[in-house]
Amino acid sequence: MSQKRAVFLDRDGTLIEDLHYLRDPAAVRLLPGVAPALRMLNEAGILAVVVTNQSGIARGRLTEAEYQATQRRLEELLAAEGARLDAHYHCPHLPEITGPCDCRKPGPGLYREAARDLDIDLASSWWVGDRLRDVSAARLLGGRGVLLLTGSGREEAPLPEARSWLIVPDLETAVRHVLAA
Repeated sequence: MSQKRAVFLDRDGTLIEDLHYLRDPAAVRLLPGVAPALRMLNEAGILAVVVTNQSGIARGRLTEAEYQATQRRLEELLAAEGARLDAHYHCPHLPEITGPCDCRKPGPGLYREAARDLDIDLASSWWVGDRLRDVSAARLLGGRGVLLLTGSGREEAPLPEARSWLIVPDLETAVRHVLAA
């Protein structure tokens, strides 16, 4: 059985500007270096999988259709630069509104779903994001995590919990670490 490696990527603050409850596709903006970083993963045969919390859906700040429209715009922007994402998974819940779920990061639900769907070896995969909740599932699932200093990363990096993760300035630097491992 030949399982694949993946990099699980947060969306807002990691791939695109974090505009909080993004609902307008025209407002989607790639962060610098994201397309080249994803191209490197694509060329190396490592899956690039978005896993994102989208509590704005539960809060009524955006609809599922609006979220999907922003995802399509992200795909268009990447395609224009020769890069792609292999899959998207999102949690539309907020425990205070919808009750508990195992798909809200740092929960393992969406990662396990992606592993089943895409034949991913979680232990040889990476978690990359700008918040500790984006990377902490790596510990539970056996992979490695990288905290970015983009988005909310500068606020989270000084926290004591961040000391156990590799901390890098941006996605391109993170991908270089993944490829060197």
